Amino acid sequence: MSAVPSSQARRPRLLFVAQWFDPEPNPNKGLAFAERLHDLGFEVEVVTGFPNYPGGKVYEGYRIRPMVRRQVGNVRLTRLALYPSHGSSRIGRSLNFLSFFASALVYLTFFARRTDVILAYHPPITVGVAAVVAGFFRRIPVVVDVQDMWPDTLRATGMINSERLLALIGRVCRWTWRRMDRVIAQSAGFRRLLIERGVAPDRIRLIHNWGDETNLVKGALAPPAAFAEPGRFRVLFAGNMGIAQALDTVLDAAAQLGPAHPHIEFCFLGAGLEAERLKQAAAARGLGNVRFFPRVSKAEVGPWLAAADVLLVHLKDDPLFAITVPSKTQAYLAAGRPILMAVAGDGAELIRASGGGLAVPPEDSAALAAAVLELAALDPAERARMGARSRAFYERELAFEKGTRAFAEVLRAAIAARRTAA
Repeated sequence: MSAVPSSQARRPRLLFVAQWFDPEPNPNKGLAFAERLHDLGFEVEVVTGFPNYPGGKVYEGYRIRPMVRRQVGNVRLTRLALYPSHGSSRIGRSLNFLSFFASALVYLTFFARRTDVILAYHPPITVGVAAVVAGFFRRIPVVVDVQDMWPDTLRATGMINSERLLALIGRVCRWTWRRMDRVIAQSAGFRRLLIERGVAPDRIRLIHNWGDETNLVKGALAPPAAFAEPGRFRVLFAGNMGIAQALDTVLDAAAQLGPAHPHIEFCFLGAGLEAERLKQAAAARGLGNVRFFPRVSKAEVGPWLAAADVLLVHLKDDPLFAITVPSKTQAYLAAGRPILMAVAGDGAELIRASGGGLAVPPEDSAALAAAVLELAALDPAERARMGARSRAFYERELAFEKGTRAFAEVLRAAIAARRTAA
């Protein structure tokens, strides 16, 4: 475990660059993460945009300006201008990424105070490019936290279909990752792919994500009013409803179970590009066992997770997602409920290792329906034990404390290595 420097020593300065930050939903790398890095000995400045994700509209109470600085607790927060967008428009999304890239590049290179290390959050890759360029000119080590494998994600989600453009983005990603002092991968599969793409193995550190522990239920709380009706077995999908989630498969499973098992409900909590279409599809098919609820804040999500009988993860059947551990997995484990993982590869292995749920192939509605029936048939005490195993595995392997200490170790190693080389 890393030792925290004494108050007499100068704290190493950290610039954490992330296009999305509180109050935008980011359970892993938000204000709690920045505050914890301060507790572990760093002087932290967060460089981010004006909040507009996931709706693509600037949040109430904010107005875009070239730059706004404020102190939030122990963290210095710098917001930079960007073009707000998060819709289906490729032009709008591109402008969103490129505008923040330009603002971050100028700020990091010319206006940010002297720092010891830059931590860049990816996606998008434009954040990493800005950090690498600024780090080169200012001779500062740069660490990247790789949460998405580009261009693989762009291809899998259908955001970009041009193979020529995908190849160009792939070259940019490889150029950027190879120039990082350290690379943090969120799964073993990501680590393998990064090595295949030219990143030196000794510069990669595997650090799993953690859940938003401060807002997850640790004790018994009253369920949301929408879940108050007794006698229901609720399968809850919470989070983004996009193309990558392939949630038509869940509607198909609901259709297979509905007539014979009316007590089983499939509940969707959240928003996303596909949310409205899915609602219309469920209504058109007369799926009375499917319910949709609007997105809730991070502070409100805990009781929803705790009140569900099963928590569902589902992604497309794509090679990329076989090496991805969806971020909601850690939140589900921390919530201490049984988990149904309809994702292949690393995500499924994590659930099997925890003993806290079942894993089925993605985009297989028959297998999904059968697994729901299997879980519904279990004695409630056995489901409670399954949930307890989820929580114990999370605390042992994936907790916030363990992950943030690992980040601090990587940042200090990058600083030390750069100073030794100089």
